[in-house]
Amino acid sequence: MENQKCQNKCPRCQSEEVVKNGHIHNGKQRYICKQCGRQFVKDPQNKPVSDEQKALIDKLLLEKIPLAGIARVVGVSERWLQNYVNVVYDK
Repeated sequence: MENQKCQNKCPRCQSEEVVKNGHIHNGKQRYICKQCGRQFVKDPQNKPVSDEQKALIDKLLLEKIPLAGIARVVGVSERWLQNYVNVVYDK
């Protein structure tokens, strides 16, 4: 695949030395910055999990609700939720 320059800026260093670098799992174009090496997609769909969502997750975990159900209700991935549980509760 030939790397092509595009009109995007790197979110880390703001460089315009950005080229196409394949696609992610849902077909969106992935880019890589030639200056700093950062890989990114334009307009990512993932959003940070809010403190309110984390508080709800903690309450639901205390009720012993399965992780799949919590992930579905709160709107996070099961993978993210498992990592959250491992970090917070495996201290």
